[in-house]
Amino acid sequence: MLTSTEYATLTALDIARHVTQGALSAREIVSAALARLSEHDRVLRAFTAVWPEQALRRASEVDDQVTRGVVLPLAGVPIGVKATEGPGSFQNRRLVAAGCVPVGATSVPRGRHGWQTYGHTDRGPTLNPLHPEWSPGGSSAGSAAAVAAGLVPVASGSDGAGSVRIPAAWCGVFGYKTTNGLLPARDRAGLNCPGALTRTPQDAAAYLEAIAPAHARTVGASVPRATWSATLGFANTDPEVADVARRAARRLADAGLLSLADAPDLVLDDPAAAWSGLRSGEPVGEDVSATIRTNAHRLRKHFARADFIVTPTTPHPPHGHDGPGARMSVALTWAFNVSGHPAVSLPAGTTSRGEPVGLQLIARPHGDATLLKLACRAYTTSEWH
Repeated sequence: MLTSTEYATLTALDIARHVTQGALSAREIVSAALARLSEHDRVLRAFTAVWPEQALRRASEVDDQVTRGVVLPLAGVPIGVKATEGPGSFQNRRLVAAGCVPVGATSVPRGRHGWQTYGHTDRGPTLNPLHPEWSPGGSSAGSAAAVAAGLVPVASGSDGAGSVRIPAAWCGVFGYKTTNGLLPARDRAGLNCPGALTRTPQDAAAYLEAIAPAHARTVGASVPRATWSATLGFANTDPEVADVARRAARRLADAGLLSLADAPDLVLDDPAAAWSGLRSGEPVGEDVSATIRTNAHRLRKHFARADFIVTPTTPHPPHGHDGPGARMSVALTWAFNVSGHPAVSLPAGTTSRGEPVGLQLIARPHGDATLLKLACRAYTTSEWH
């Protein structure tokens, strides 16, 4: 009998291997997931709805498929689905086809009140598993909290301005934003890309293989070139956050996973007006068009000499449940929703006060697999841990 504590230690790939080999059934896995969710989510509030009957029924279907010899790369893996998507979104349908079992809907912010970056449920706000006074980030708040607390190993998200990467950074998990257009966007402007929150980048690579197998092949140099920027030329990044992220980037370089150089010439125009103009769905003015063109040109020029850009994920640590105030949590992420580049957030360490910091890696458009390969290699190095 798998306990909920034992279940929480398993990655998605662990679960799929156990179910495929017959060591555990999908129904055993999902029962343990539902038990853990029942034990912890009353306080955490990562889920707005739980679907026990549907989940157990789907788990039994997975077991039947495995018995018949059907190959399911993510057999029996419980997933949370972002509430604004539901199980019927493109990525969630692909995950179910790969063997995943949706167990519930994860929380998102309530309404449209400024730059909310926390999750709302009818029981109260979603808590950050690392500290209850911190926001888990958003808008994929519940997805990040559920993964961080071991309720599910994978949860779907969507990232329109940093909504996967920010909660990944603040909950200490891995977050992956796909290249714009790789999957159907969640908005008319094409800014809001599907993505995933996972415990490991290896699970994120399995997610990519499941939803877009044609894009899961890697290319590129064995020791890629990376450039570091703490601000992208415009963000007001806290010095300590920058220091923590910079040390994490240095660990990757010291492990021989990349060559790292500072990029003082990487200066983008603040994308705030461009993002807002595109998001409105109205025709954009010349000023907005000029910002988009200028940043696209500068990024193309930069990626001609570098394979990756490395930054902190957010310019400041998690705020409280009263919201971010005047701080722009999205300052280092949303330029890449406008430009379309794929990006990930890895846990980088903590500030002197114990606050989590994320390290953002950005690759060329459609460099998703190469980006995830680098992240996977990072997680296997003793220097990183």
